[in-house]
This record gives sequence, structure tokens and C-alpha cells, in this order.
Amino acid sequence: QVQLVEFGGGLVQAGGSLNLSCVASGRAFGSGAMGWFRQAPGKEREFVCVTTRNGASTSCADSVKGRFTISRGSAENTVYLQMKSLKPEDTAVYVCAASFGVTMSRLPWEYSYWGQGTQVTVSS
Repeated sequence: QVQLVEFGGGLVQAGGSLNLSCVASGRAFGSGAMGWFRQAPGKEREFVCVTTRNGASTSCADSVKGRFTISRGSAENTVYLQMKSLKPEDTAVYVCAASFGVTMSRLPWEYSYWGQGTQVTVSS
């Protein structure tokens, strides 16, 4: 059983920053990508950022590029999301995901494991 747990959500004013963490535990969960997605009320799940398991390559959605940074921890089971210059439209539940074998993907169906999510609320 693989478990992903997110940390670091909360309430912040527009223009502020938040850092999210995700830790994976359990049996070996392959060598695929780890990513962040988000879902706002009434909207579909949206890709945010992804990194290869070794952290050598990353990619983020245009809506957050230049403001969000994804990175890997020293252990391959940890991934971070640094969020700066937050906007009210960034308000959502942020969910960490891990793929078993896909190296890099923005597609949610290519991820095998999902966390429960952490709420990020940006006030105007």
C-alpha cells in the first residue's frame, strides 16, 4: 500500500507565499513522475507541476509558471511545491500524485497514487 500525505496548506493573502510538501510511504512505488494537481470547487482537476523522480526535469502549467516551483527532497519519496505571488484564483485543494512508471506527465490518469489533498485559500 502506497500512501501520499501532503503538508503545508492554509490561508494566505494575495501576493503571499506558501510551501507544500508531499511524503510518500509504503512499498516501492516505481520510478515515475511525482506531480501536483489542484481542484477548485465546481472545476475539474487541473495539472500544476510535475517532476521526474530524480528531479532532473520539471514542468509547470502556464497559469503558475514563474510563480510556482516544484522540487524533490533528498529522498526520492518527497516532493515540494513552493508557491509565490499567490492569487485568489489559486485557491483550491492541492493534491500530490505519483506515477508508477511514467517518467513525466501532465495527465492525471497516468498517475497511480494520490494523496488526500491540502486546502490552499488565497484571500483578496
